[in-house]
Amino acid sequence: MRNDHPIRHLVWFRTDLRVHDNPALHHAMRAASNADESASVLALYFVTPRQWQQHGLGQRKIRLIQNAVHNLKQSLARLGVELLVLQADTFSHSLQQLQQLVTELDIRHVSFNNEYEVNESNRDRHWERWARQHQISVHRFHDQCLIPPGDLATQSGSPFKVYSPFRKAWLARAEGAQLTPLPCPDALPTHTRPSLSLRHGLVDTDCSPDALWFDDEASAHDALEDFLQQQGRLYHQQRDLPALDATSQLSVALALGLLSPRQCLFAASQMNNGLLAGGQAGLDSWINELTWREFYRHLLVAFPRLCQHKAFKADTEQLPWRDAEADFQAWCDGRTGYPLVDAAQKQLLASGWMHNRLRMVSAMFLTKHLLIDWRRGEAFFNRHLVDADFASNNGGWQWSASTGADGVPYFRIFNPTTQSQRFDASGQFLVRYLPELAALPAARRHQPNTLERQQCGYPAAIVDHAFARQRALQAFKSLKIMQTEME
Repeated sequence: MRNDHPIRHLVWFRTDLRVHDNPALHHAMRAASNADESASVLALYFVTPRQWQQHGLGQRKIRLIQNAVHNLKQSLARLGVELLVLQADTFSHSLQQLQQLVTELDIRHVSFNNEYEVNESNRDRHWERWARQHQISVHRFHDQCLIPPGDLATQSGSPFKVYSPFRKAWLARAEGAQLTPLPCPDALPTHTRPSLSLRHGLVDTDCSPDALWFDDEASAHDALEDFLQQQGRLYHQQRDLPALDATSQLSVALALGLLSPRQCLFAASQMNNGLLAGGQAGLDSWINELTWREFYRHLLVAFPRLCQHKAFKADTEQLPWRDAEADFQAWCDGRTGYPLVDAAQKQLLASGWMHNRLRMVSAMFLTKHLLIDWRRGEAFFNRHLVDADFASNNGGWQWSASTGADGVPYFRIFNPTTQSQRFDASGQFLVRYLPELAALPAARRHQPNTLERQQCGYPAAIVDHAFARQRALQAFKSLKIMQTEME
């Protein structure tokens, strides 16, 4: 390894693959520019195949990550910063490589943006301990939440477990928070740019674009602006209609770190007369969804067991989940005989994304109609979603299964047929993914009778709604009886 200029600052990228509003990058670039010596900045990203596999990520999401890293490398190059992309199968291996790199280059400062999951937090604690022992400064920042996890608490000092009071406290704190995003840093002078020769461990960053999803920062900014200009004001009215292109679909950009939540909140508030609440109903509604995203991240930090396949409500661990492989596979494949559930699953399989209303319908069907453990559904979504995000995915599944913080009451069980009639009245979304139903009148697409199913080649329902509802209610009621007896 050869270096013509001293590298004093290393930026360790993770799920923050952007140059705008990136606190870790901004800090390192500013520090390097203010240094008396001709210091340069180096950036680093680890490709961790085995860790991704252990975390259950699917190949489509992994490809988007790799594409985003490729695009980030080009953006950083324009700033005079080289991005090293190294392969380290696990977090443990990445720490070993990081220690070696920092030692060889005599790097004195390492900056990164926090990740909140248990494995990631443990990795960062191990790194910080080693860095302290070797007199290396570690600079950590929050970029996944406007208000850092742990900074909000109830009057008794405990973490919030219910969303509404969390939102009230979050809004009060957000009014005084720094909402203006950080700009892209100025490029470093040419003479300070390092010249490295490094071969071992480097990963090719060639890009293989996904036909449906963007993976670069500029496109994410354009998508945010387009949404706010066009659909944002009607979001509250149209967000539950899956046939319409009415949602932002920016969850993909947020999951990759192409956009920060602060950028989204700032842009929305600017369109909303400077308000995060109490402005236009559509924009208020979208900002509320971003706040739910923060709530789930705060829960991860306050209750680490959520990262360990545990239910938030410990008593629900005793629920008598069914071991019904055929039913689970029918749900996975979109063959349940309930058109809205099946169309939702096929949307996921085809595009790597599912409409948010349908995520709730599908999750509740698996956990309440089929009485199958929410963890199986959570893993399936995580494997197929291009916006796979542990906090939001776990939070959504536990909400639907009535096992989570502020989850839906156990006796609230969506009827997929009435959900379909209400939110896709003409069956337009249904026939997009179930073309065999197109021959039926719109009103019949939601619940075809036996003859219509035979004529269309559409399967019979794998469970009766009334029967499934009673079975689920009995399962939860028996759990309560058992708790009473134990007490």
